[in-house]
Amino acid sequence: MPGSSPSGMGGIYVTVTPENGISRRGVIGTAAAVAAVGWSAGSGTGWAAPRETGGTEGLHERMARAAALRWRRMPGDWKDGPFLSNGLLGVQVYRGATANSVKVMVSHSQVQDQRPQWRAPYGFSRLPIGHFDLTLAGEVTDVDWTLDLWDAELRGTVTTTRGSVRFSMLVHNARTALLISTRPSAGEEDAAWSFTWMSATSPRTKDKPADYTGNPDPTVGTAGDTGYVQQPLIAGGGWTTAWRERRVGSGRLLAAHIVYRFPEDLSGTTELAVAEVARTLSADPDDLVREHRAWWHRFYRRSLLSVPDKRIQDFYWIQLYKAACATRAGGPSMSEWGPWYPETGGSWTAVWWNLNVQIATWLIQGSNHLELDSVTSTFKDFEKNLPLSVPPEYRDGQTYALAHPSDWLLRPGAKTVGIPGTSTKTDNNGNLIWAMHNVWLSYRHTMDVSIVRDVLFPILVKAVNFYDHFLREGGDGMLHLPLTRSPEWADAEDCVYDLSLLRWGCATLLDCLRVLRTDHPRAARWREILQRLVAYPRDATGVMIGAGKPLTESHRHFSHMLWLYPLHELSWDRPADREIMRTTFDHWVKDRGLWAGYSYAVASSMASVMERSEEALDFLTFFTGGNVVNNAWMTPNTMYVEGGNLATESPLTAAQSVLDMAVQSHGGVVRVFPSVSRRWPDASVQGLRTQGAFLVDADRSGGRTRWVRVHSQAGAPLVLQHGIDGAIDVRDERGRRLRYRDTAAGRIEVPLRWGETAVVARRGTALDLGPRDVPAVGDSKPWGLPEFS
Repeated sequence: MPGSSPSGMGGIYVTVTPENGISRRGVIGTAAAVAAVGWSAGSGTGWAAPRETGGTEGLHERMARAAALRWRRMPGDWKDGPFLSNGLLGVQVYRGATANSVKVMVSHSQVQDQRPQWRAPYGFSRLPIGHFDLTLAGEVTDVDWTLDLWDAELRGTVTTTRGSVRFSMLVHNARTALLISTRPSAGEEDAAWSFTWMSATSPRTKDKPADYTGNPDPTVGTAGDTGYVQQPLIAGGGWTTAWRERRVGSGRLLAAHIVYRFPEDLSGTTELAVAEVARTLSADPDDLVREHRAWWHRFYRRSLLSVPDKRIQDFYWIQLYKAACATRAGGPSMSEWGPWYPETGGSWTAVWWNLNVQIATWLIQGSNHLELDSVTSTFKDFEKNLPLSVPPEYRDGQTYALAHPSDWLLRPGAKTVGIPGTSTKTDNNGNLIWAMHNVWLSYRHTMDVSIVRDVLFPILVKAVNFYDHFLREGGDGMLHLPLTRSPEWADAEDCVYDLSLLRWGCATLLDCLRVLRTDHPRAARWREILQRLVAYPRDATGVMIGAGKPLTESHRHFSHMLWLYPLHELSWDRPADREIMRTTFDHWVKDRGLWAGYSYAVASSMASVMERSEEALDFLTFFTGGNVVNNAWMTPNTMYVEGGNLATESPLTAAQSVLDMAVQSHGGVVRVFPSVSRRWPDASVQGLRTQGAFLVDADRSGGRTRWVRVHSQAGAPLVLQHGIDGAIDVRDERGRRLRYRDTAAGRIEVPLRWGETAVVARRGTALDLGPRDVPAVGDSKPWGLPEFS
């Protein structure tokens, strides 16, 4: 049973101003007012309030602050509460167990079990840690909270029947520390924190091993005036949660750290956690917060996107915040829960590689946030664990696979991918190649050859080798695959999911050889596979699931359509490809009864690829509108529920849907505003990154593209679909004319060298090349719970 450690930690504070019909302008003003009531750090128990930057330089700040989530009523749990993180330490804030308490749930991406005798959902299961609880003198009557994205900080007030508690809270970006600064009013001077640990047992119930037992109860203690909970694992090692509160006058500052170590001795882990708390509290809070805010401010300034639907615009900025909370390059890969723990339980206790990681991390490249690329760093650091997913009889030293789920070190536990053509077949065969497509995207968006040399090529060679074990020549002289499983739908020979990934893998390996200017003994085989691999089975409904297996009912996974998106094997630019793309897509979207949230997001992106902009927006707005899809929906805080489980991938994928409306770059062409709805007359982007390592700024006004600016970071060939009507000028940033060649209507080729910039605009137009927050179309309300119940 959970137990409580000694209490004796601070409070929380603010004041509520009732407001009805909150407008966007009102929210911005209120957020600024909340920021202004911050306090000086002179006492060492608080930090200075933020001051908004003025002028054009402050545009990113104003847009990020405008996207703040707001709460005017108490959130109930993870589905509607504020969330904070730095890629490791996760925090969620919501209603406590009693009417006079507030709960701060803490969790950590690395805190997991270490028992490989079971599959990863149990053997390497993410484990609950516990929560801080603020117990107040009076019952909570009102809350007024703002999750300020720009500062990655939660600020606000809890008002009770006895008084109020004002607070600021953040998860420090560099220290991995939870900091909560509080000021109680008269009547709430005794508001106090306590910590409640949770049993270190997997919350998963599905397929539970008969011999599974939870980990032992922790040790609760103090080291001087620092409280701690020391949690051992049966396998050895474990973690310690340590905290201490500093009080000066009415000001209070709580600092907490979680330190996880395996298989080290747990006493040393506790010493380290206690020392980290002391180190954090010895620093000036203003210095700590200045360092924290500086990282986040640099993060947001890397790119900008503005659209007229401010609900969608705010959603997009929140997903950038969420992605940076959830993962970082060099850190753990993104699990289904991110760094957060769903107190109400959940089945997805590990890292899912059959779709979820891949689609959740698409937005990092286009939004110019490669500092979040944990996929590439994960495979670079933990390639050695990929043979663990290969069936023992195929572990020849030249074959890799990736079973799902795994832990963040790519270990699957007691699970391998199945063997095609046998009763052990699974839908895991394509996981690794699909993950390598994400790595390839990072290469293409940076043109960093080291990604190809050190990660993509060596792993992709062995991933393709897995399929090559099972290719067989048929009576038609073509190469065929035996029975495999199309993820989440059906078994089939010549499964299109596997064929498309194998075809992409072989083509990409040959491209890698050109990039690396080398050869490989298997190159001839890759060419042979490309020449002889059987074509995708088709019927009147388009591309089928596999041989003799048409799509006959709703299918959420889109696994039989990877060739369309994201692999872009066929191109809308080629008239010969359009019919099969259109027919297959239209058949898939006809029955949405079993769709998930990500189905709508991917359908939006596919529609954008086919220049069906109105449908693209309809799919996006249906999902982000909170509509229930089968057993799934997006929550008020932009999290995602599916069957009661917390998932992060679908909203993050929907952010990519927005990017696909604004800029695309597949097939060697940079396309600007390729699928913007006529309902969005204006749009502005700045710093969006494309394949070829180009940075794109552009402006759309009155339904027409005004100008496009492209900066080359690698000197790759630039083919630009600018979409500007009429005669154009192409100049560098000094106004000098640049050579270019028309290749199609609205499309040009510009020989840009490394570091050069091209500005394309309608001839004779005077330009202001700065980004802007475009005018709103329609009303919108903030995300969160901004209205009184």
